[in-house]
Amino acid sequence: MAMGKSSGPVSLSRRAFFSGRAAAPITLPMRPPWALFEQEFLKSCTTCDDCRTACDEGIIVRGAGGYPEVDFSNGECTFCADCARACKTGALSVQNTHDLKPWALKAQIGANCLSDQGVTCRVCGDRCDARAIRFQLAVGGRATPILDQTSCTGCGACVAPCPTGTIEIIQPKSEEQP
Repeated sequence: MAMGKSSGPVSLSRRAFFSGRAAAPITLPMRPPWALFEQEFLKSCTTCDDCRTACDEGIIVRGAGGYPEVDFSNGECTFCADCARACKTGALSVQNTHDLKPWALKAQIGANCLSDQGVTCRVCGDRCDARAIRFQLAVGGRATPILDQTSCTGCGACVAPCPTGTIEIIQPKSEEQP
């Protein structure tokens, strides 16, 4: 068998296995709410920018390859569904916004949180309309942020105002993208 170019796609996890290195986790771009699963989304999306134009919050930006991605440094998602209604290809698909979860994304508070460092800061809790972030007093008067994952909508309202940039919106490991 001749060595040469492969006829199929390169499997980075297989390459990492045979080289003895662990493969880096693959992180998918954060798509707008009600996006199809990544492969179906990429097949359906024409990069027309209709969803980006329809987003009054300005959180949908052009990402890699021109595909729409969400950038919470610009603001929060209000789940108005204007982006999904503007999508003519069905890459963002919602029939009834009251019955379907827009996504499984959730907030995560990192180790650089000022409150965890003993500095009074509650800006994320103040910005959280879902009241998923609350603060519990600890010994010494320090308030520790408590994040209720079941209440968190993944709207991103807590991301931009965080002075240390320690809050991020992530895809929980146990759930797939809706």
